[in-house]
Amino acid sequence: MVGIILASHGDFAEGILQSGSMIFGDQENVKAVTLMPNEGPNDIKAKMKEAIASFGDQEEVLFLVDLWGGTPFNQANSLFEEYKDKWAVVSGLNLPMLIEAYASRLSMNTAREIATHIIGTAREGIKIRPEELEIAKATAPAPSRSNTGTPGKFKYVLARIDSRLLHGQVATAWTKATQPTRIIVVSDAVTKDELRKKLIQQAAPPGVKAHVVPVDQMIKLAKDDQHFGGQRALLLFENPQDALKVVEGGVPLKTINVGSMAHSPGKVQPNKVLAFSQEDIDTFIKLKEAGLDFDVRKVPNDSKGDMNEILKKSQDELNRLRQY
Repeated sequence: MVGIILASHGDFAEGILQSGSMIFGDQENVKAVTLMPNEGPNDIKAKMKEAIASFGDQEEVLFLVDLWGGTPFNQANSLFEEYKDKWAVVSGLNLPMLIEAYASRLSMNTAREIATHIIGTAREGIKIRPEELEIAKATAPAPSRSNTGTPGKFKYVLARIDSRLLHGQVATAWTKATQPTRIIVVSDAVTKDELRKKLIQQAAPPGVKAHVVPVDQMIKLAKDDQHFGGQRALLLFENPQDALKVVEGGVPLKTINVGSMAHSPGKVQPNKVLAFSQEDIDTFIKLKEAGLDFDVRKVPNDSKGDMNEILKKSQDELNRLRQY
């Protein structure tokens, strides 16, 4: 029997698992895995591996995830790469999709067959009242986001430091708030990692192109005034050092959004989402000296943090660690 993993931000996967059991009865080889606010990508990936290990048949696995491009999707997608001739990943999890997946397992034996079949039911389950609103939406012209080259340079709608790079908060909240035509991951390290590049490109939201370029290439692109007129660029940096390099190279950024910096040995963590080494602190000081402002928040609706206070707290903690 095909194993099913329900994956979500927060408790949604647990809740929809319970709803499915109420309607279709308890199911074997179905696990819910959740990404909680205090967890990171490695945590949910470990939960997925544990869930897969509990299935009787690990050759046929179907992931039903909440959001395309979100962390649960990205981690499922990274596991999927090794089994892409067998497994399947479907985003947009809803209750009609889950019920149809349960029913399909009675007559279908492969994850890919079930994935193909349940898409129609999932879409048909999305309805609206009054009905004329659905008709009006269907006939409205789609907004245009041209990616064709015209004279001019990039307009930078967001430059963000985020160790997770392109994930749910970027693919949804920040993309909707800033309306980019291109998401550009600027990283020498990621450029050399073909798997990470592929996963980032696959996580791009509809209508937006995702690219991975090295630092030197981004500096060259920023100086090109012949091909990027009308293009709205959202830049993603894995660390502040890469951001400083592009600023020193002439990329005209005015503000850096600081969203997430992962903890690692030698770093201090002044809050839940940011961790700093001495090199990080020194780099932010250089960015400030270069005239950049800092916008410290995970998503657009968050209140902004005070970067000066965060850096001071981090420096004090590092100094205390050196005394021991």
